[in-house]
Amino acid sequence: MSKREKLKSGKPATAAAGPKAATIAFGHVLGKAGVVRGARAIARLNQQSGFDCPGCAWADPLDHRKLFEFCENGAKAVADEATTSRVDGTFFRRHSITSLKLRSNRWLNAQGRICEPVYKPAGADYYQPIDWDDANALMADHLGKLDNPNRAAFYTSGRTSNEAAFVYQLFVRKLGTNNFPDCSNMCHESSGVGLVEAVGVGKGSVSLEDFQHADLILLFGQNPGSNHPRMLATLEQARLGGARIISVNPLTETGLKRFRNPQRLTGIFGNGTQLADRTINVKVNGDVALIQGIIKAFLEQFDERLDRDFIASHTSGFSELAESVQGLAWNDLEVGSGVARADMAAVASELARSRATIACWAMGITQHANAVDNVQSIINLLLLQGNVGRPGAGFCPVRGHSNVQGDRTMGIWETPDDAFLDALGKTFDFDPPRSAGYNTVDSLYAMLDDTIDVFFAMGGNFAAATPDTELTAKALARCKLTVQVSTKLNRSHLETGSEALILPALGHSDAHIAGGKLQFTTSENSMGIVQPSRGTLTPLSAAMR
Repeated sequence: MSKREKLKSGKPATAAAGPKAATIAFGHVLGKAGVVRGARAIARLNQQSGFDCPGCAWADPLDHRKLFEFCENGAKAVADEATTSRVDGTFFRRHSITSLKLRSNRWLNAQGRICEPVYKPAGADYYQPIDWDDANALMADHLGKLDNPNRAAFYTSGRTSNEAAFVYQLFVRKLGTNNFPDCSNMCHESSGVGLVEAVGVGKGSVSLEDFQHADLILLFGQNPGSNHPRMLATLEQARLGGARIISVNPLTETGLKRFRNPQRLTGIFGNGTQLADRTINVKVNGDVALIQGIIKAFLEQFDERLDRDFIASHTSGFSELAESVQGLAWNDLEVGSGVARADMAAVASELARSRATIACWAMGITQHANAVDNVQSIINLLLLQGNVGRPGAGFCPVRGHSNVQGDRTMGIWETPDDAFLDALGKTFDFDPPRSAGYNTVDSLYAMLDDTIDVFFAMGGNFAAATPDTELTAKALARCKLTVQVSTKLNRSHLETGSEALILPALGHSDAHIAGGKLQFTTSENSMGIVQPSRGTLTPLSAAMR
């Protein structure tokens, strides 16, 4: 580890963003892409006629966009794509796979864009250039030799466009398998499952505009300042409009203490805006006990604020819920949540005063063994007052990658419903496979059991993204062929099967010209809005597909 990479400690920051963050953001882009190329990229980021930010899935305003409709994270993601540094055959002749494994993930990413297909033969320690026709023939040969299509698994990153995801799943199902491990298995899978069981749809129910009509916004298990910073501007606007904000998190997050919006004078020269009115420091995975306590306090003190008409007309199970929470002891709820009874009652009081409440959550809620219970507890809290399906109220799972939700909509799912498969088969005149396929964990075990021969990844960094990196490396090594469709070098290119391919892909910011016309792709954001994305930069290589 170099001196510059050593960890440093200091006092916690008291505010997030501000002019320093804006300066750093521009520095990343201009430093990696150059002034002209960098400025061109950043000027079109998240604009109506530009390209979708690959940084996160937070929604863009439909009616108006600021000149700088991006955050520091987005600028870093674009800088990585817009860089002029190249990873090609010359690079791989200088670096063996063994030597690259000694490098940090940050160093690997910083080497630049992958500019040509490369191939690692069996037993080799170096990648070597291969043309697209030979790469396609190699993949076809491996897939054609499978005695069962279920001996292949097809991973998908949340940055994959809707169009690529749809064609990808169609190809795989025509091959004859539903083996679709994908990044949502490791982030918001529990949101989808919990929401479908509770309300019938696995997506959020609010739009960006709803935040401006909310009286109360509850933030469960998320850190917007680090993971989706543009949400801070939405929260600031809601806060200035009179909404109250409560953060439920084991840690007090800097971005929710105070936000210095670099697009406002108060953010540049002033102290910024306090966002969270109240922070509830719940014990790690104490959310169910906390919400049960809030509901218990609400029923004890604010029974008249229940929306009984809504409950009677649109819900089931209220009596059972009420009986269950009323039978719980306060001491058990305090121990289970790590939160005092008085604080639970204070949140119940906030709910009682609110005429419209939004609840947001991220992976602090979803990455637990009981994550579905966490999600459904939040929904129960909202249903008490009918906070679904009306302005300023609803539920909002905040997705991570730019199109993790769109990929699922397009059919990237190991257990699709019959309606989807019926429509797919009818439209494309084939009989799709019906048996459940492998998710991420299933795929890893199948590789370790030698029942997966081919692993194909449409983007992402599978080796680093999965929870057990060492086990994942062992699993990938047991495959006969691993294929990575990628924009930049990452850890997954170094944990390979016997043979391996890296195939260069166009990024969000790259212009795709076909038939003399600029093409566009689409993605679906956290609010369920499908939006176009048009890259503007000249690709570094004609070999990118």
